[in-house]
Amino acid sequence: MSRLFAGTPFDIPPQCDDCGELLPQCKCTPAEKAASEARRQQAADRQQREAGRLPPENQIAVLSVQKRKGGRKATVITGLTDVANDLPALLKQLQADCGSGGTVKAKEDLLEIQGDHADRVRKSLSALGYRVKG
Repeated sequence: MSRLFAGTPFDIPPQCDDCGELLPQCKCTPAEKAASEARRQQAADRQQREAGRLPPENQIAVLSVQKRKGGRKATVITGLTDVANDLPALLKQLQADCGSGGTVKAKEDLLEIQGDHADRVRKSLSALGYRVKG
């Protein structure tokens, strides 16, 4: 007897997670098993990220316009954490609204939009449901 509960009413033979067959009769290839394991891992990661998200109404975005060398300006958005938001997706939407480039600095929890677009960013964030200061 190789299993812990073999021969008892609790003895449940192991089954393949993908095809549902008993492990000795499983016909899944190693590549199929690896692909399904990767899909399960991605789903678990996505679910964990979504669990930590906060609704926009519970967050405050702080806007400021900073002057850079050469006289250039950048609109900086702080107060939104990478854990509570999908910052790259939010940046992409703000860039499209402003018609400008930008970057995410996840370690510092800030977004930068090239140029002075404080009014457009304020309107966009308010439309998404965020509270905006600055």
